[in-house]
Amino acid sequence: MSDEVQPGHVRVRLDLSYDGSEFSGWAKQAGGRRTVQGEIEDALRTVTRSRETYELTVAGRTDAGVHARGQVAHVDLPREVWAEHHVKLLKRLAGRLPRDVRVWALREAPSGFNARFSAVWRRYAYRFTDNPGGVDPLLRGHVLWHDWPLDVDAMNEAARGLLGEHDFAAYCKKREGATTIRTLQELSLVRGEDGIVTATVRADAFCHNMVRSLIGALLFVGDGHRGSDWPAKVLAAGVRDSAVHVVRPHGLTLEEVGYPADELLAARNKEARNKRSLPGAGCC
Repeated sequence: MSDEVQPGHVRVRLDLSYDGSEFSGWAKQAGGRRTVQGEIEDALRTVTRSRETYELTVAGRTDAGVHARGQVAHVDLPREVWAEHHVKLLKRLAGRLPRDVRVWALREAPSGFNARFSAVWRRYAYRFTDNPGGVDPLLRGHVLWHDWPLDVDAMNEAARGLLGEHDFAAYCKKREGATTIRTLQELSLVRGEDGIVTATVRADAFCHNMVRSLIGALLFVGDGHRGSDWPAKVLAAGVRDSAVHVVRPHGLTLEEVGYPADELLAARNKEARNKRSLPGAGCC
């Protein structure tokens, strides 16, 4: 699959953030639902005075209610449009976009860059608290309340059993033709002085509902309903377990996307498009 920029166009990288509370996710949808992609594409068309809508490609599609602090996207613009507008484009977008989505940087992308396929990892944070009084009202849109006391040490012990390359089918919503093999590079939890627990989850990529399912399993360990070995047993079983709950989206934030050095972008882009299998797995 070729990903070359069309002649006469320039690929532009966008770094952005948004509060997902009022969005029906990242991707444009039928029926007029409000999405992050739709808002940015509409604003871009307006400020460049273009008849055409320039479609964005994003590093990681987020679901309804999920936030992003370090999202990355790219768009291919006609070279004359970029030349005319790039100096003032960032400020004009700030004036046109709604307050719950911001573009922080716009720059011409290096050769071989693809916001989705060039990424080598995505890092999410999921925040929750077991404070008996609930969540600070000023943080209620970003922190989940769990109404059982939580043992964070037990949760970290359970998390260690999930690290590495595995088929995460037990923690993903299966999509036709898509692999659920992922490399989970980091899964760790820290309780802050304010009592809020932040789970850091980093992987080369994520399948649908993976982070929220992993957190759901760890919460079941933390509150004593399951032992620390249970999440790894669910993983090994390879099928969805009804005891694994997909936690609510508002505690989840895409914090950062990692890319290789410029000279490795094209190779990573090609590698990421290959369908993965585990060592020793059959071809069929």
